[in-house]
Amino acid sequence: MSSISAASSGSFTIGGDLKVNRLGYGTMQLTGPGVWGPFPDQDSGVRVLRRAVELGVTLFDTADSYGPGTAEELLHKALHPYPEDLVIATKAGLTRPGPGQWRPNGRPAYLRAQAESSLRRLGLERIPLLQLHRIDSSVPFEDQIGVLKELRDEGKIAHVGLSEVGVDELELARRIVPVASVQNLYNVAQRDSEDVLRYAEANDIAFLPWFPLATGQLARPGGPLDRVAAHLGASPSQAALAWLLRRSPVVLPIPGTSSVEHLEDNVAAASLELSPADFEALSDPFSRD
Repeated sequence: MSSISAASSGSFTIGGDLKVNRLGYGTMQLTGPGVWGPFPDQDSGVRVLRRAVELGVTLFDTADSYGPGTAEELLHKALHPYPEDLVIATKAGLTRPGPGQWRPNGRPAYLRAQAESSLRRLGLERIPLLQLHRIDSSVPFEDQIGVLKELRDEGKIAHVGLSEVGVDELELARRIVPVASVQNLYNVAQRDSEDVLRYAEANDIAFLPWFPLATGQLARPGGPLDRVAAHLGASPSQAALAWLLRRSPVVLPIPGTSSVEHLEDNVAAASLELSPADFEALSDPFSRD
């Protein structure tokens, strides 16, 4: 067993009862062709997922639209029966009608059907965390959140989360049902959701930044991320993950990969410690693109 471990990142308890190691794993890159490249093959995906568990990853983020269905099925094949401390967070409400195409669908009947399909694919009696993948502007927001509340009241999901929302939507949703997580685009180079992160931190809501490894021009030779990475003896991607973990205790990065080697590199970032000077160098708004 390698000495690297996701547990080095510390832990966070989602919704008051789902304790996870803060560095998680996102399954999007284990989907079929047309999203991030060709599906590696089921055996490769199984190896990556099982290695993630060996390395202490306890939070796995997926969605019904990844494949569609492929990622959830692969989680079941690789990890079921699931370890007691493993938490699966899945999503519904964003369809994938074709390669590279994404379309919101927030109709309550559709969200319910997809949640029940996820239960079957994952082999679960209750989904630990179900997140609304995107708000559908053609459906009243209250109706989309309302069906998630119904599923929670029925015991089919334990906690509700949202993805790509602002503070106003978070506050409105929380008037209907407790919100345990929010998943927005956020990384060292893209911080438009800073206000949502601050709100999550103030209200003990898990913040799952998607696309956590985007570094932009920060990683250019001689740039801030390049300098910090060199100081740490790490890669720019590892330094970017270390910055996210240092940014707030509610941040739960979910980097994805279809490679065991890249997985191990990502998990190694959990043990990196940024100095105050390095953290400030990356946090400085003038260092961003």
